[in-house]
Amino acid sequence: MSETLEHVRALVAHGEVRVSVHGYDELAADNMTVHDVIEGLPTALVVEDYPDYPKGPCVLVLEQDKAGQPIHVVWGIPKGQNSPAVVVTAYRPDPAKWDETWRTRRT
Repeated sequence: MSETLEHVRALVAHGEVRVSVHGYDELAADNMTVHDVIEGLPTALVVEDYPDYPKGPCVLVLEQDKAGQPIHVVWGIPKGQNSPAVVVTAYRPDPAKWDETWRTRRT
């Protein structure tokens, strides 16, 4: 299990969540809402974990929207801080780039 994901889940449960400007743009571009990514967090599956990312720990997770469609969300925590959880970006995964599980990149 990802420590970053567990930390993000705890922060979101306490309402300590922000969405980056890029995150808002990407949500809008793929017709998703902040509600979609927050509601999908409890059952999120880790795709890639970046605990040592230079801007702070982050994790790419697979979630589902309210219609059961897959979405990828990058959640992060600012470097040197314990809060808030940040939606860095979110998008609908491209089947040409991801396998049928949405958890493995195609080569």
